[in-house]
Amino acid sequence: MSAESSFVPESVIATLRDVLPDVATASAAAVIAEVPEYSALRGPEGDTLDHQVELALRGFLVIASESRSADAVVPFQPALDASFALGRGEFRSGRTTDVLLSAYRIGARAAWREWSQVAIEAGIPIEIFSSFAEMIFAYIDQLSASSVAGYSHEQESSQRSRSRRLEELARRILAGGPADVLRDEAERAHWDPPETVSAVIVATGRAQGIRNLIDTRSLIVPDDLPGLSGEDRLLVLAPTSKAGEREHLKGALAGRGAVIGPVRPWHRAGESFSRALKVLDLIGADGDTGTADADNYLTELVTSADPMALEDLREDILSPLSDLRPATAGKLRATLKAWLLHQGRRDEIAAALHVHPQTVRYRMGQLRDIYGERLDDPRMIEAATVALSLD
Repeated sequence: MSAESSFVPESVIATLRDVLPDVATASAAAVIAEVPEYSALRGPEGDTLDHQVELALRGFLVIASESRSADAVVPFQPALDASFALGRGEFRSGRTTDVLLSAYRIGARAAWREWSQVAIEAGIPIEIFSSFAEMIFAYIDQLSASSVAGYSHEQESSQRSRSRRLEELARRILAGGPADVLRDEAERAHWDPPETVSAVIVATGRAQGIRNLIDTRSLIVPDDLPGLSGEDRLLVLAPTSKAGEREHLKGALAGRGAVIGPVRPWHRAGESFSRALKVLDLIGADGDTGTADADNYLTELVTSADPMALEDLREDILSPLSDLRPATAGKLRATLKAWLLHQGRRDEIAAALHVHPQTVRYRMGQLRDIYGERLDDPRMIEAATVALSLD
């Protein structure tokens, strides 16, 4: 608002200031009457609204009366600060920016209507009051913009604060503890736990937009994951209670190289995370974009739990073949594995090895000559199956 375009005589300002309390009350009443979200502001809350409106309008009159000065911006700052604080309060009250802007429009219109009537009755020239009109609506626009900025600031601050609380909750859940204690912490964080969750580990660089694809109740730990020190990965604890939720989750994570842990009760999510970590360690995921479901790696996890024990078991099972030529030993080893996996069904063994069934018969004869009655011993069959399953 420039000094020249916004000149309003002091006599006009004085006239408008005399009726300021009544104008503020009428403006606040219009907001309460026309904006449903403010309809409950009666009694003390209504008085507070009256006071806020009067302060805003009084600030405008101060600015208008000092608009001829180069320092006119000075009295404007308190009004901006107050409107910024108002916006923050509106967010905390649960109202939207649309409601807030609507209140500004209705309040400004009511104030203009009341002051216009006073101006007409006081015989204020139309050209002067037209200039005044431009000033008041420009003023309200700036106040409303400041309130929206305050609203956004509080919203972002609240979201950051909630994200921190939920992240802390996720870390506590991972650490484990009594279900009732964790449930109390979930209540304090305003988080409604699902019945079950699956832990998901995904590279941070591949997690872009992931929050828009997963259940909004999911907890996210963005960094410093236990067991992944120095690795740029994040963790998601995603609800998997309802039918199809886990399959939907796998679909949402397609192409991101994620590892999904097993379904566990939410307060035992640490178990799902631990399993996912083991799968990640087992397969690696630096270059793979496929989704790894931990449930598909149970055999590998079991047999890799003690690599040295597995190697000793293989050596014990295969030692009878050690005196043979490597090529022969390799063929008999493959045949023994196929025989175990296909439970002795010759045609299936032949198909798996891409040989004639007679070849299978010949090789099995060799194996029986070497192993003898051990091939009929259930403990030997069990040990050989484990030893050769990942061979």
